[in-house]
Amino acid sequence: MDRHISSVIEKRILRIVEKLNQNNMQGIYVKNREELIEKLNEMLPKGASIAVGGSMTLFETGVMDKIQSDDYHYVDRDGKDLQTEEEKYLRKREVFLVDYFFCGTNAITESGELYNVDGMGSRVAPMTFGPRNVVVIAGYNKIVKDYEAAVDRMKAIAAPANNTRIGTGNPCIEAGKCLNCRSDRRICCFGVLTGFQMVKDRIKVFILPEELGY
Repeated sequence: MDRHISSVIEKRILRIVEKLNQNNMQGIYVKNREELIEKLNEMLPKGASIAVGGSMTLFETGVMDKIQSDDYHYVDRDGKDLQTEEEKYLRKREVFLVDYFFCGTNAITESGELYNVDGMGSRVAPMTFGPRNVVVIAGYNKIVKDYEAAVDRMKAIAAPANNTRIGTGNPCIEAGKCLNCRSDRRICCFGVLTGFQMVKDRIKVFILPEELGY
């Protein structure tokens, strides 16, 4: 990447980090994926219980490989060992009790807010309450001007991309944009804006200067 563009991106991320800190979320700028893993090594105690919300960014950055290692107790909310609907439900409830919950985000506003849209609530619910630590990993492409732009980004990019990835068959796949469908397989049911935090630094937001996820 051109160094002048890199400088502009870095300054923008640092402004967002400051806003996140003002909202009692710990904003952290990391220069690359290697530095991200180093910081996670420093943060995560051995044996910590960890769960995740669906996120392509966690795979792209190598975070999934790290947290699924033998160093930690990984709670797989979609584990292949789960046979019945009751078992699947109980495993998703177990996510609320982990030490660290990892996820991405659909958007970060210039005011230092997180915006996320979910189907069942199994990602946005633990973000708001339950796990003692929430770790958000995001690329600079998730930064938007404000709440309205965050909603627009979800409808124009995140929703159709995630529906395509999962293979829901929802109409946004063909249209390439959200059509506010009423499909039984709709994954855009809960929209949550995360602003000021009562528990300081419970939510930690790592931002990288590259495009990651949807």
